[in-house]
Amino acid sequence: MLTSLGNHARRRGHWNQAAKLHRHLHQASSSPTNHSGSVAARVIFSGIQPTGIPHLGNYLGALRQWVRLQDDEASSSKLLYSVVDLHAITVRQDAEELRRRRRETLATLLAIGLNPDRSVVFFQSDVCPCAYGAHVDTQLYGFNGLSVEDDAVEAIANVEILKRFFQSKLSLPEDAGPSDNEARAKLRLGLFAYPVLQAADVLLHRATHVPVGKDQTQHLEFARECATNFNHAHGRKILPLPETILSPANRVMSLKQPHLKMSKSHPDPNSRILLTDTPEDVKQKIRLAMTDSEPGISYDLDGRPGVSNLLDIWSYLDEEGRSPETLAKECGSLSLRQFKEEVSERVISSLAGIKDAYDRVLIRDDGRYIDHVAAKGAEKARESAEETMVLVREAVGI
Repeated sequence: MLTSLGNHARRRGHWNQAAKLHRHLHQASSSPTNHSGSVAARVIFSGIQPTGIPHLGNYLGALRQWVRLQDDEASSSKLLYSVVDLHAITVRQDAEELRRRRRETLATLLAIGLNPDRSVVFFQSDVCPCAYGAHVDTQLYGFNGLSVEDDAVEAIANVEILKRFFQSKLSLPEDAGPSDNEARAKLRLGLFAYPVLQAADVLLHRATHVPVGKDQTQHLEFARECATNFNHAHGRKILPLPETILSPANRVMSLKQPHLKMSKSHPDPNSRILLTDTPEDVKQKIRLAMTDSEPGISYDLDGRPGVSNLLDIWSYLDEEGRSPETLAKECGSLSLRQFKEEVSERVISSLAGIKDAYDRVLIRDDGRYIDHVAAKGAEKARESAEETMVLVREAVGI
């Protein structure tokens, strides 16, 4: 992907900009400090799939943290938040549905408080449009990845690591490989290359920090390995090794099957709370949430997963920062009905205003506001990518 983006930049006539950036970026790449000797600015990058309106798990696991980083980071920090629509086409998509969900996702990012004047909010596909010609076939979609030397993933990406990733994604046994019949029935190049694409997103912007949930840390470890291999191959630090910013929220589980993560792919819409759900929707979904028949409230992930999931949700949203164990003790005498009402009120209060803000974003300037934000973000994201490509082209001799 880096090579393809670099070629695109050349075709777009970016050489003048590249020349201006060259000397400064060459010096910056070999040191973690800037010219004044102070610590270099942080670059924070993260992305979200275009599944439409995000759910509560997305919000607690990532999006809320994005807003907090925007508000708390030093003004020198660069913040890039991407709707990763190219990730989405690793599986077959309906074009109209994908187009609608992209806009819904971007609108929600603005509704929760991301400010396009402070954060770069953009569609992933706007940064590398040249990738479409070779990779738009959704049955074989995948980037050739981070090998800026010869466009071969294996140049810096360990294939055994990729194998473990695809085993996990497809829920296959540890000894399964691409030649297994079950694997071959499910496997697409895009899925196999998925961690490479994720690493490319991070390294393309020379991200120093990536906010992720605990279940995504392995992907960031892979990105660090790619950066390490590339830097070693070229004898100097060109790509920083991105650090993890872990979300304080672990995993929010399905309301209907609390042993599974909350997900838009679950067939029952009552399994998840969307950020634009009305108070009535929230109350209904939590009232129907799977719990158990035991009396009282207690925190036991194995024995009472449904009740424990609701306690986790309350704890993640609690303004006093109480742990789920503490909340369980304080709610111990409540009935399940009363407990669910308390959880509902906490969720409703925390999401208050998002739906109204989302509706305003969609209709602002007759819908053109979202296009404006996307175009502005794309321009800034392409500039960020080109800064990296100046260094990459020099390193590989292009």
